[in-house]
Amino acid sequence: MPDQEPLSADELLDIVDERDRVLGQARRGDAMAHRLRHRCVFIQARDAQGRIFVHRRTAEKLVFPSLYDMFVGGVVGAGESYDEAALREAEEELGVRGLPKPVPLFSFLYETPEHTWWSRIYEVRCELPVDPQAEEVAWYTFLTDEELTRRLPEWEWVPDGAEAYRRLVEWRRERLEA
Repeated sequence: MPDQEPLSADELLDIVDERDRVLGQARRGDAMAHRLRHRCVFIQARDAQGRIFVHRRTAEKLVFPSLYDMFVGGVVGAGESYDEAALREAEEELGVRGLPKPVPLFSFLYETPEHTWWSRIYEVRCELPVDPQAEEVAWYTFLTDEELTRRLPEWEWVPDGAEAYRRLVEWRRERLEA
């Protein structure tokens, strides 16, 4: 397990504008409570067989507790790069050390009436045995793409992860068609 603890409600985040430029900092809890735009990373982790790590978040999570997610990830700390946050979050949530650097794919602005954050999507291959962080992950499995597609209408997914997944599928389809 990494030495760094997961970011708490008191951790500082960079607050950014609609172009992802840093405006200042705020505590994570304040950023969430006051809909301050910040940064998040979404990492799709696949095992050696190419299956996707899928999990249910713990009931104690600050945002979207007890919902399913097809990404590991989280907020980017103040002064932290997207790439640093992606590796930190993937290793924390999967409970591994020595993960290859997650590969950045694309970014998008996630906005709802309740939330707003810049989101960077990554992918990583995790061939190590996982030991997911108990504070973050209540349950997990690895699913094939087909199994995940079947579960989409059956399980209650985190809305930002569902949107990121929709965009990721579209992004991959566009690359195949090009």
